[in-house]
Amino acid sequence: MKNAPSLRQAAHVALIALGLGVATFAAPVAQAQEAPIVQEKSTYKSPLGFSLKIPEGWARTDAVKGVSFADKYGQIAVVVKPSSVAPTVVSVRANEAAELEKTGRAIKISAVTEVKLPAGSAVKIVYTSNSEPNAVTNKQIRLESECFLIMHGDKIAALTFSSPAGADNADQWTLMSQSFGWQ
Repeated sequence: MKNAPSLRQAAHVALIALGLGVATFAAPVAQAQEAPIVQEKSTYKSPLGFSLKIPEGWARTDAVKGVSFADKYGQIAVVVKPSSVAPTVVSVRANEAAELEKTGRAIKISAVTEVKLPAGSAVKIVYTSNSEPNAVTNKQIRLESECFLIMHGDKIAALTFSSPAGADNADQWTLMSQSFGWQ
């Protein structure tokens, strides 16, 4: 057989393969000397007196009255302001929901309801809106949002989740809204 490898060629290939195998097995020994990376914390504690579980790796933007976390079109925002009156479904429809419809981007409110969270009673506004235009393409998409108004003492937090319409975020939003707590 003219094309069959010789015994010497086969032995050479086997030694090369064995050498690669040794190098592969030797690599973890050198890597074992690395220090472990500190696990990223997924709970954000705000100087404004609240904490919240957030997705790892999302970009954070701090503001005087709150904070936001974003990843592509997904966003979580918390704004805290003074308030002496707890929100009710009636007051939120007349004030916050009406203001959203006036000042937002094609806001369509589908529900305003009272909900119970571990942090206390809250009023939830469910709505859709247009996104901000993309800085490069000027393209906008339709967003789904939920805003929770949560009272504590003499302040109120507006916890808002937004994502592209049709994205399945119900479980994540429930987990994060349930994790919201006052310190």
